[in-house]
Amino acid sequence: MLNDKTILITGGTGSFGHKFVEMVFRQYKPKKVIIYSRDEFKQDLMRKEFKAHEKDLRFFIGDVRDKERLYRAFDGVDYVIHAAAMKQVPACEYNPFEAIKTNIHGAQNVIDAALDKGVKKVVALSTDKAVNPINLYGGTKLVSDKLFISANAYSGGKGTRFAVVRYGNVAGSRGSVIPFFKQLVEDGEKELPITDFRMTRFWITLEQGVELVFKALEEAKGGETYISKIPSFKITDLAKVMSPNMKLREVGIREGEKLHEVMITKDDSRTTYEYEKHYIIYPHFDWWSSERYFTPGGKLIKEGFEYNSGTNTEWLGVDELRGLLIQLNMMPFVKDYVEEVAVTREY
Repeated sequence: MLNDKTILITGGTGSFGHKFVEMVFRQYKPKKVIIYSRDEFKQDLMRKEFKAHEKDLRFFIGDVRDKERLYRAFDGVDYVIHAAAMKQVPACEYNPFEAIKTNIHGAQNVIDAALDKGVKKVVALSTDKAVNPINLYGGTKLVSDKLFISANAYSGGKGTRFAVVRYGNVAGSRGSVIPFFKQLVEDGEKELPITDFRMTRFWITLEQGVELVFKALEEAKGGETYISKIPSFKITDLAKVMSPNMKLREVGIREGEKLHEVMITKDDSRTTYEYEKHYIIYPHFDWWSSERYFTPGGKLIKEGFEYNSGTNTEWLGVDELRGLLIQLNMMPFVKDYVEEVAVTREY
């Protein structure tokens, strides 16, 4: 699918971009992968990290707000993964005009450039916060999702297809709760702050996120929203695993934060189909035809179903969380922990 193809990733120096580059070169032989972002320092670090692929990896300084620069970057590109966004909830709340310029106007620029430059397929990364949004970040991503889905109506004979991949906080990614807890423990703090003891989240790794994007690139026909079938966990269980002896302190839900993650709403259930390892929400437009765009193998889910981390049927317990954190190298003092486990088992 991606062999001998040119792929561009907006915001490509982030956690997703690093993992995508690692996996795409391991599983495919692309003609070229272009990292499009505005941070020259991060690009330089990434260039050194992937020095083995320097012949096939290109770095393009640019901002998604700059349509002319996008048009230049999209020359000869087959596939685009749109990962660029302002993602920090507080930053968006206090800089709303900037969030709109990047997350909404930037999305429209990507769509226009893809249509006019003949890109074959665009996959935009979304977030659980775009579902019934209560903060500006979620609101801008909801608009972005709508733009990408509706963009299929503008493609016409050009053939460009647009799809969305939605997931929540990625385990171990920058700014997520796991590295935050890890840092507090290693800094010697006496207690871990929990916003609400009832809080739950979905568990998805970067690898799973990239695999879902691969699937969308391979089979999306236009207008789909892909969601992985993944387990939930309790934030209190995560805290207990990372530091069993630390006190947990409830500090209250932060501005714009939700108690549970929701990936599929009850209203979306009427057009959502379940597959073996994922769900697809199909659009409800006159231009969308099930005969042309539906992916075989799916089963319509029950009306009223809501994919909610608090009511999920699959859960990670304490032991499972511990194992996954060790795999991610995200346990505090992980080397000491692994050595201690090894010694205990030996005796």
